[in-house]
Amino acid sequence: MKNPFQRLFDERGLVFFDPALATELERRGARLSSHLWSASLISDDPEAIITVHLDALRAGADVISSASYQASRLGFSKLGLSDVEADARLTRAVTLAREAVERHGSPGRLVAASLGPYGAVLADGSEFTGDYPLSPRELADFHAPRVEAALKGAPDLILFETLPSMAEAEAVARVAQQFSGVPFMASFSAKGDRLCHGERFADVVATLESVPNVIAAGLNCTAPDVIAPLLRTVPPTRLALAASPNAGETWDATTRSWRGTPYRGHDFATLAQRYVDSGATVIGGCCRTRPDDLAAAVKTVRPSPSRRGTS
Repeated sequence: MKNPFQRLFDERGLVFFDPALATELERRGARLSSHLWSASLISDDPEAIITVHLDALRAGADVISSASYQASRLGFSKLGLSDVEADARLTRAVTLAREAVERHGSPGRLVAASLGPYGAVLADGSEFTGDYPLSPRELADFHAPRVEAALKGAPDLILFETLPSMAEAEAVARVAQQFSGVPFMASFSAKGDRLCHGERFADVVATLESVPNVIAAGLNCTAPDVIAPLLRTVPPTRLALAASPNAGETWDATTRSWRGTPYRGHDFATLAQRYVDSGATVIGGCCRTRPDDLAAAVKTVRPSPSRRGTS
């Protein structure tokens, strides 16, 4: 299996993922309040998705993530769609990302098929706790058809994001073994010094390292100050380590507004450099991060002399 990141590592030692897709869609007026989140626009407004992908590419993203984070048969069934129709929409999300790359005229850029955790599909907040009553095998059975549908869109890799627990790490490992010729990446959410469900980040990295076609593991949808200390807990690994922080704000459910001061531009780049110095070789952005933040990081962040995951 060819590692799609290797060329980028060879050229500059780092890979840059896109910033938050949903943030830009909402800023442009999209209403993403349904249980499908940005996946609702795959059919409702595909051009809006392509436009935001293009913004990320112009900002310097090496990899763009498809609008399929919350896409699944279970989620689309609530709209009355059949399994075949649901799979077709997930595939379409990947082809929209590929179309953006082609429009940008940047054939070297990569497309990651983004898949969220089981809890994201439930849309009940459990993606941030991992408290759902499924075994790793049952979780793998849920995710495998999503991967199969995503692969019909010919992505460069499968990206599982915001995984909260060891159980879901084990599920992803199972699924990756089923599709052994496909590159996989897994990114986790954390609070304090643990994953949201309580396990150690270093332990899930070790679990995934044993699967040959998993090429990277990281942290996303996580407070910026939490990420660097967690990266430093990981012993030397063949996996590339990834960091895609939130912008630094917190959501107030009572007032339905964001609070705090976000990391923007130069401050976001400084944050990204801290992650690189802590072992990350893949940098991106999650909730509330914007193309200008990514552009600042691309312009200023340099690889650490002791970077890992590039061999």
